[in-house]
Amino acid sequence: MNDTIVALSSGAPPAAIGVIRLSGPHALAAATALAGSLPPAREARVRRLSHNGALLDHALVLIFPAPDTATGEDLVELHAHGGPAVIDAIIAALLTQPGVRSAEPGEFTRRALTNGRIDLTQAEALAALLSAQSQAQHRAAILAADGVLRRNIDDFESRLLALSARIELMLDFADEEDAANDAAQLAAVRHGVDALAAEVEAWLAYPTVDALHNGFRIVLAGPPNAGKSTLLNSLVGRQAAIVSDIAGTTRDRIEVPVVHNGVQFLLTDTAGLAEATSDPVEAIGIERAAAAIDAADLVLWLGDSPPSRPEMLWLLPRADLPGRKDASGERLTVSAKAGVGLDALWQAIHERIRGRLPPEDGRALNRRQRDCMVAVHRNLICAGSSADPLLIAHHLSEARRNLHRLTGRSDTESMLDALFERFCIGK
Repeated sequence: MNDTIVALSSGAPPAAIGVIRLSGPHALAAATALAGSLPPAREARVRRLSHNGALLDHALVLIFPAPDTATGEDLVELHAHGGPAVIDAIIAALLTQPGVRSAEPGEFTRRALTNGRIDLTQAEALAALLSAQSQAQHRAAILAADGVLRRNIDDFESRLLALSARIELMLDFADEEDAANDAAQLAAVRHGVDALAAEVEAWLAYPTVDALHNGFRIVLAGPPNAGKSTLLNSLVGRQAAIVSDIAGTTRDRIEVPVVHNGVQFLLTDTAGLAEATSDPVEAIGIERAAAAIDAADLVLWLGDSPPSRPEMLWLLPRADLPGRKDASGERLTVSAKAGVGLDALWQAIHERIRGRLPPEDGRALNRRQRDCMVAVHRNLICAGSSADPLLIAHHLSEARRNLHRLTGRSDTESMLDALFERFCIGK
């Protein structure tokens, strides 16, 4: 990477401050061309930025010499006034300098990965951090971005490497006259492999972080005119669905995202489930309602008859109306109109999804990472069940290769392209 990249790394103008970043071998020279002189490393100084004799702005200038920088390259930050014209003028002037071009989406972070400043798990965590909309998403992403997951993986890899070294030593210095010692060494390696496999299996038992970012799917279902739309509106705090006394008002699914107590949910209002209908549009709505129920993480059932599945949460809606009582005690009483039972309903929802939340200790994996760990576990099981040192060495080598896939030490450019295209330009 002989070129230097530049981009606005703060929010879109207008803003009070606009932070322009340069990274690459020409970063210091390009900044000098505008500022005249640069401050000492990691010390902020105000400089006049000018180009072709024209004053562009008075900006705060910071320089970070390689390799101890966010990208591993020479890095410059210009903290200028955040007006659109100011930002455009400074970037345009920088682009006239030799070797400087505009950054592509995620290119600063990609250079950090390429130069070993972060690994792939941290790059993925930064992407998750940028898109986090709930506190639960933020907690999971910030721990991974801080390297907690990476350090756990590094521990796995160091132990795996030690086991590989022991088995390779056995292969190189096998003692035919001391078979008992070789057998003891082999048993010790297999014991270490089994212990490591058990730890990986425990990790795989945890839910992934994907549900946090997709939102837990909560479906409101029941017969026509059961109060589903009214309840949805109360849960999300706005008029997201049309409410009417006419049965069958909701013909299609209405999906509304909402964050409650730091967790993101996707609430879905569905068409009333009638036993039979001659209306083709209503029939399509019923089919889609059934599909939403099948894909739900939790179904809130508002029918008077018991739900078809015991895992559904059975509600007694419109509890403010006369005669609306539940003698059995099986139903959760709510009234969207009177605001009765909504807190208890939310509490019940959180209790139902608690087991699907990933751990908060930094060991949460996304789907790609979990697939890599599944492969590692499979390699370890094969190694632990083998009595042939050569086969054990092979399976341990494959386990290390799959761990490298997880951290990005060996992976395809197409996968990296797919990851970094999700980033903004200046990240």
